[in-house]
Amino acid sequence: MNRRAFVTGLGAVLAAPLMAEAQSAKTPRVGVLWPNPPATFDFVRQGLSDHGFIEGQNISFEFRWAEGKLDELPALAADLVRQNVDAILTLAPPATHAAKRATQKIPIVFVAIGDPVAGGFVSSLAHPGENLTGTTRMTTEMSVKQLELLKEAVPSLSQICVLWNSGNSAHAPALKAMETPARTLRLRLRLIEVQRPSDLEGLPVAFTRERTDAVLFLPDPIFYIHLQRMAHLLAAARLPAISLFTEFPKVGGLMGYAPSIPEEFRRAAGHLAKILRGAKPGDLPVEEPTKFELVINVKTAKALGLTIPPSLLLRADQVIE
Repeated sequence: MNRRAFVTGLGAVLAAPLMAEAQSAKTPRVGVLWPNPPATFDFVRQGLSDHGFIEGQNISFEFRWAEGKLDELPALAADLVRQNVDAILTLAPPATHAAKRATQKIPIVFVAIGDPVAGGFVSSLAHPGENLTGTTRMTTEMSVKQLELLKEAVPSLSQICVLWNSGNSAHAPALKAMETPARTLRLRLRLIEVQRPSDLEGLPVAFTRERTDAVLFLPDPIFYIHLQRMAHLLAAARLPAISLFTEFPKVGGLMGYAPSIPEEFRRAAGHLAKILRGAKPGDLPVEEPTKFELVINVKTAKALGLTIPPSLLLRADQVIE
């Protein structure tokens, strides 16, 4: 071997560890695809920090907010794929559908999916398969519980309007699951479909037509984005209501019962951390909630002329006076 070849070879050998170290030190980029810019993303940051990923040090984010315009999500998802991010974090079914259609290779971690199996996102909760995993809100089970809580809060109820969206894959199973409990509680369910924000305008007339005693609205981005509007609309109609959003009573609604939001987002962050360290999303079981929160707005109850049973107030995680 001549001297030049030896020196070149030696240089390559010495450089190899440095190159490997540089490659291993590459900062992963996570695409964030959400219908609207929520403050809850701070829980994701906290969860990732718990797993050793700190923004600005060893992880970065590419944010794509739809600003409530759900029809823009497919284009935003395609843009993240072009950016060649290492993983995509999605919130709610519309964003997750958009990401799933955009890529079958980049790992996707979803948050706040009511029924991932019914939605076609995963094969099963235990064995998701493909490139998706995340957390579920258990909409079917939670909707039955909300029905029971609403009846407990207002024992005189006989007719409840359920607001739903046929475009949300979690809603049909939830409606089916509520049928038997409703009969047991001697409640008649009246279904009113809301597919777009403009449908909210017709709700007051529909409530009158259906002789509504109370309202239960299933979780959907349309309702979440317009949560303040929902609270005002129901207050004007003088109707008690419950939602799978604990933020609902905080903006003037009566009751909210849902999985703990901080826990939900931290669990998703845990999945994301494992994927960034090499785990395959299809091998990570979808996380089910273990902690739930009940929030009751007593001020709203008084405005509606209601007295919430003390036994229910004692079980609430937060009572808004």
